[in-house]
Amino acid sequence: MPSLTLPECAHYIPPPETKEDLEFADLPIIDLSKAHTPEGRAELYPQLRDALLTHGFLYAINHGYTQAQRDRIFDIAGVPFNDVSSDEKKTYTADVDKVGYYAGYKPRQFWKVDAENQILDQIEHYAINLNVTKRPHPTALRPFLPELDDFARHNHFNILHPILRLIALSLELPEETLVEKHNFDRTGETSVRFMKYYRRSNDDEEKSKNVWLKGHTDIGSITILWSQPIGGLQIMAPDGKWKWVRHIDNGLVINTGDMMTFFTGGYYKPTIHRVAQPPSDQRTYDRLGAYYFAMPDNDVRLLPCAESPVLKRVGIERQCLDEDSPSCETWRKGRTTAYGRSDLKKGVERGVEEEVIEGIVVKHYN
Repeated sequence: MPSLTLPECAHYIPPPETKEDLEFADLPIIDLSKAHTPEGRAELYPQLRDALLTHGFLYAINHGYTQAQRDRIFDIAGVPFNDVSSDEKKTYTADVDKVGYYAGYKPRQFWKVDAENQILDQIEHYAINLNVTKRPHPTALRPFLPELDDFARHNHFNILHPILRLIALSLELPEETLVEKHNFDRTGETSVRFMKYYRRSNDDEEKSKNVWLKGHTDIGSITILWSQPIGGLQIMAPDGKWKWVRHIDNGLVINTGDMMTFFTGGYYKPTIHRVAQPPSDQRTYDRLGAYYFAMPDNDVRLLPCAESPVLKRVGIERQCLDEDSPSCETWRKGRTTAYGRSDLKKGVERGVEEEVIEGIVVKHYN
């Protein structure tokens, strides 16, 4: 963080942690500080491999940001929602259908949560390209761009790249294999994203069975979630049950997405997750979150790393023929423009809805 006097903004005061007796997922914790040496990476990659194969999610600690730096990011996360007028928000809301990515604001009531009961989402988010100066920002957010640049670079070089090196090692590939697909200075839509989940009416909660965002997989390669005090995130555990993700202060929740499935030939499958109404002792608060959604460079084709000795041993589960494999940009546009807005068809599995993107079936769990 810069050592100069920082611009002021309202301080985010997190609620107390829930006291409810919830069924939490038993996710492993890895110490990212060990990822800086070859010996540390050799120790970590089996832990990461087992976590991703078993759960698809893991916690990471000792990532290089202090508690104070993390708290400051949550302060800044409130600025685009609390300090920008409705009219100015419209100026910085992108036409997703035209551009194929989220830039600036996604307004509330944009996604279908429950099409049958006509329930729309109450999630507002603000997305910032990893190059924070690539696009203009609302007036209130501009003084914080140096800190947001630091945050984007920290996520990219100190968290994302080490995770990608560990995944490469787990596949017995050269460490930089996946890093080379995720450059900071190439054209792509990796982004810092702040999300605010607003409280909903009792009627909406009842009709949607308390689901705020239905079960899905992430579009990109790696998602980095800065652990939120307010509960709501649930993953589908190996036993098929929805289990809560516990908050670890200044910890990270990391998971793989669709694009990593392409690269790893189905070896690392993305875990289905959803957002539900927070526990009863946290329901008087809006839920604020900070994320880093990583995607490869736009022109990277989503081909399996067939040279991996591991994939040669276990076999490659292709999503499509190699010659039909989409680019990162094509897959992102298809998934982004359809997500939460297309008319889904009932799948064969109970509670599953489906759509087809680039000839590939994408499932949603309700």
